[in-house]
Amino acid sequence: MKVILINGSPHEKGCTFRALTEIANTLNFSHIETEIIHLGTEAIAGCRGCAACRKLGRCVIDDVVNKLSPKLCEADGLVFGSPVHYAAASGAITSFMDRLFYSSSAALAGKPACAVFSCRRGGASAAFDQLNKYFTISSMPIVAGQYWNMVHGNTPEEVEQDLEGLQVMRSLGRNMAWLLQCIEAGKEKGIHFPEKEAPMRTNFIR
Repeated sequence: MKVILINGSPHEKGCTFRALTEIANTLNFSHIETEIIHLGTEAIAGCRGCAACRKLGRCVIDDVVNKLSPKLCEADGLVFGSPVHYAAASGAITSFMDRLFYSSSAALAGKPACAVFSCRRGGASAAFDQLNKYFTISSMPIVAGQYWNMVHGNTPEEVEQDLEGLQVMRSLGRNMAWLLQCIEAGKEKGIHFPEKEAPMRTNFIR
């Protein structure tokens, strides 16, 4: 089994990376392979709403979204990490997830996922709500910890002092491992992800 962790911070080895590393180490202890991927600092375009990806199977904007989408769709579990910018996730990870989930939500369904945040002081709970909505609209089980998924600090060294935050990251790792093992055991017993009904779209304006 493999979990991919996405670092949506412009800083490759900053506070968000420190939080993701704590989760990855915990997963590794449970014999689950991990890979932390940094989105980088190149601009990631937002979704154009053209819906071409529904026909092409990939976004018409050929960048990091198309590069990583197949890898994320093959993973067993996903973790998305971001710093808090104005009580929201970073612009990079927001654009990335907008396009990833619009083009690949069917392939992501059933994969356990969670979002984690690093912040100086506040705004993390609002950002947490923001990214969780991608999972709930895509039939993805959300992995919970023992408190909201955040660490505090301006530097990785300051994050080391947030003992509760790092403990939450470890609880996320253990809970992710447990859920992945439960899903694998279920498959061995013939229990598979439910079939999806054909969507019924009801518009409010007619």
